[in-house]
Amino acid sequence: MNLATALSIAAACAALAACGDTARLTVADGTGRQPRWVPPHPTLIPTVNIAPARGWPEDVTPQAAAGTRVAAFAKGLSHPRWLLVLPNGDVLVAETNAPARPESGKGLKGAIMGLVMKRAGAAVPSANRITLLRDSQGTGVADLRSVLLEGLNSPFGMALVGNNLFVADTDAVLRFPYVAGQTRITEPGVVVARLPGGTINHHWTKNLIASADGRKLFVTVGSNSNVAERGMPAEAGRAAIWELDIASGQQRLFASGLRNPNGLAWAPGGALWTVVNERDEIGSDLVPDYLTSVRDGGFYGWPYSYFGSHVDIRVEPPRPDLVATALVPDYALGPHTASLGLAASAGTTLPPQFAHGMFIGQHGSWNRRPASGYRVVFVPFDGARPSGAMPLDVLTGFLDEQGHAFGRPVGVAIDRRGALLVADDVGNMVWRVTASP
Repeated sequence: MNLATALSIAAACAALAACGDTARLTVADGTGRQPRWVPPHPTLIPTVNIAPARGWPEDVTPQAAAGTRVAAFAKGLSHPRWLLVLPNGDVLVAETNAPARPESGKGLKGAIMGLVMKRAGAAVPSANRITLLRDSQGTGVADLRSVLLEGLNSPFGMALVGNNLFVADTDAVLRFPYVAGQTRITEPGVVVARLPGGTINHHWTKNLIASADGRKLFVTVGSNSNVAERGMPAEAGRAAIWELDIASGQQRLFASGLRNPNGLAWAPGGALWTVVNERDEIGSDLVPDYLTSVRDGGFYGWPYSYFGSHVDIRVEPPRPDLVATALVPDYALGPHTASLGLAASAGTTLPPQFAHGMFIGQHGSWNRRPASGYRVVFVPFDGARPSGAMPLDVLTGFLDEQGHAFGRPVGVAIDRRGALLVADDVGNMVWRVTASP
């Protein structure tokens, strides 16, 4: 890139930061079982409000909820995004970032968004590894760190079934042999299933979770665009959750119309739940991300509509037949919160208000002014569904007073002693939240 082009892009970034719209509703208005709605507000230049990555100063931590405290479980990681706690208490962390996507950054918009992501700390090279963390002394701090797997392709989701560790690369589900307690796997992975990837690969993260009987994996695949602006052929197999039979490798579409599903968890009663990132560029108040149970065969609207029957008129040709079947998600999580991490509270030793529900890591997005997300929240459940109460803050303080990001929470998990672990990909940390003494 020559100097003139760089200056033009820098000027465009400055212009973008000054354009767009400002939210008319609060995040709370866009949260809950019945969020408030306003008309779409597209602007010629989309709202861009990204928190520049700063990292955590020494002796500064997130702010923990009353009755809890937070401390670093591991520091100095490379863009840690996702977590898996093994039965023996070892913690696996995917140190990862986006793969090479040569078609996604073309044109002025692509170049500008590349700079925006760099400013947000999201453009670092992918370490492409799974690292094992072990707290062998029971102090709440990992004292052993080992590279369990390396040479992967933007790994994300992980699941252990018996003596097999499954890893979701950006373009495939891989199987590795695993022996309890081992700290390194050198055997090559076996491809169990191919996943949509390619040179655009807009939503590159692929997550997975095993069924209770260990026979199936459920795999998330995000869309290849914001609202199918590249055409529906580019979305083949995407914006969906797939069911994968482990023994045969056969795949079946489990649910569709989910723009970018990430976290997966089992709720009481055995239902599968996910958190989904909704669409951008129709205003700071739209569209709320959401937490929902996932119905077998269910269609959730993308790209033709959102939250049931709210039609997105940008999508051509329209599909009123599909909109008529679109399911309404269970619980809105606020617009542009980038809700990614999801963990059921079963087994937690945090205070009673966190005993029954779901923990959610909200990474924070770029398309709302003022910023939303950048926190870990808890959605209380009543039985097998959200109670309707507002989410409880678990960790806040990820932004400083100037709007810079100390960190950004992503994956969440309950460790063997019932503490909450949080992967922080800008802070390069894993945090551990426990009950106060």
